[in-house]
Amino acid sequence: MKSLRIGQSYKLTWQMAIAAIFVLTVTAAALYAFVYLRHDPNLTDLSQSLLASSRLHPLGTDHLGRDILTRILLGGVQTVGYSLLALTAALLIGIPLGLLAGYRRGFTDRILMRIADAFLAFPDTLVAILLAGMLGASIGNLIVAVILIKWVNYARLVRSTVLTESQKDYVLIARSNGLSTARIMRKHLFPHIIGNVLVMASLDLGKIILLISAFSYIGLGVQPPYPEWGAMLNESRPYFQSRPALMIYPGLSIITVVLLANMLGDYFRDRFDVKKEVQP
Repeated sequence: MKSLRIGQSYKLTWQMAIAAIFVLTVTAAALYAFVYLRHDPNLTDLSQSLLASSRLHPLGTDHLGRDILTRILLGGVQTVGYSLLALTAALLIGIPLGLLAGYRRGFTDRILMRIADAFLAFPDTLVAILLAGMLGASIGNLIVAVILIKWVNYARLVRSTVLTESQKDYVLIARSNGLSTARIMRKHLFPHIIGNVLVMASLDLGKIILLISAFSYIGLGVQPPYPEWGAMLNESRPYFQSRPALMIYPGLSIITVVLLANMLGDYFRDRFDVKKEVQP
């Protein structure tokens, strides 16, 4: 499918069309679940356990008689919401520190980058496991662990972009013309920074969703009875032979959202072509 142009500055791609359709579908399902079905996602009723799909329970019920559709939707709010929270916090920490290190250089740059190198000395997953294990098993501590391992990537990315762009002619001319540091950042450096950051952030969103789901699966994230896709996978393991759908639904939800996040990264990479020079 070819890209459809709307106006002169916006391009709607097939990836964004699919993402929009998915969001509308999930929104309609959420309204159906919360307005019409009105199930309590944490209310257990063993007499209704492991029911097949029906009008009242479109995806059936789990081993405790809880409505699967309602828990899937609320689990999405938990998984994606916590992932966005961790990602936003990492951006708010990493971008200013990267700007500071790249523009100031010198002692400030050395100190910040040595701290970043210390975090990068070990794999992300290992650092997250250690931090979550030391802080305790809870979603709050897991979010803190994710923030501590993710801000480094944005700080280093922004720093490298600022170091490269600040030496180009149009930035040097802007400085010689007396433009303030804030205006140089906003007009000349930020367009290069935002493209790189959005691409990395959209790809990181999928990774963080997988990380939170994996940690909830092993008991270091969202704690029962609250619905979360990784925790739902763990609770459904004993029933995989008899009711595989209990694991298939949250598993497909994770896969779908991660794929959409990657598609969003492709869109941002095309939308913010960092190879294009920003005119002074």
